[in-house]
Amino acid sequence: MNRVLRPFAYTRAAVAWPYIAAVIALVCAALWVLWLVPPGQGSGMRLALRGGALCAAATAIGALPVLVMRTIPQRLADGLLGFGAGVMLAATAFSLVLPGLAAAETQGFSPWSAAGLVSVGILLGAFALLALDRGLVDDPLDAQRRLVPSRVMLFVLAIVLHNIPEGMAVGVAAGGALSGAAGLAIGIALQDVPEGLVVALVLATAGMARSKAVFLGALSGVAEPLAAIPSAWAVGISSVLLPWGLAFAAGAMLIAVGYSVIPESNRHGHGGIASFGLALGFCLMMVLDTALG
Repeated sequence: MNRVLRPFAYTRAAVAWPYIAAVIALVCAALWVLWLVPPGQGSGMRLALRGGALCAAATAIGALPVLVMRTIPQRLADGLLGFGAGVMLAATAFSLVLPGLAAAETQGFSPWSAAGLVSVGILLGAFALLALDRGLVDDPLDAQRRLVPSRVMLFVLAIVLHNIPEGMAVGVAAGGALSGAAGLAIGIALQDVPEGLVVALVLATAGMARSKAVFLGALSGVAEPLAAIPSAWAVGISSVLLPWGLAFAAGAMLIAVGYSVIPESNRHGHGGIASFGLALGFCLMMVLDTALG
């Protein structure tokens, strides 16, 4: 019996190691960027790269425990999703909308016109993310549906999509040299840890190999530096774009929270736990923004 099972075990290990090695390489690359770019020093694009790398590393580190664990209580998973929603809502309000209004007024807009500008930017960001979500969800992803249920793949897609406005927020704040840019990056990185865990765990629970689930959970965080760098570049070439960029990122993040994260956190009947997690995440992000801003 052992002679039959041993080659199979070796085969499973051989299949798993490339995914594990890729996750380790991703974490090491992100840590190298953090070491290479000192906090608070360098151009807006370099700081955006640092913030995006921090978020990507946090997502990958959060996914790693799935290699040795099989499940977590659904209440805890929903509470973690609620926590992430709270962080994102507070980041939207304190790190995007309020600085956007201030930036517009600095450019000579009256309070009313500044509010109108930011409102238009928010609606544009919301529309853009909904359009992106619709375009990706309409693709049936037949190859992936053979591995995991389509509902699970849509949830993972939603997580990847809402990483885009998170990266945009980090990039716009860094590119605009906002005082709260460091606090925003740290706050988003904190909620990326449970986010990476939840994505990897959901995929593993649906039947995907744990090593591949961890790899995809870690890979979902790469969207953040990829979105942060061009956002910082766009804001850096013209200060006129700063209020628009902040408002656009705020709208995209609002849609991500309201359309994907909050409904998923309440889907299993643990709305109370998820709502308390939301309040906790909101308060934590507010404190970070106040203390580091």
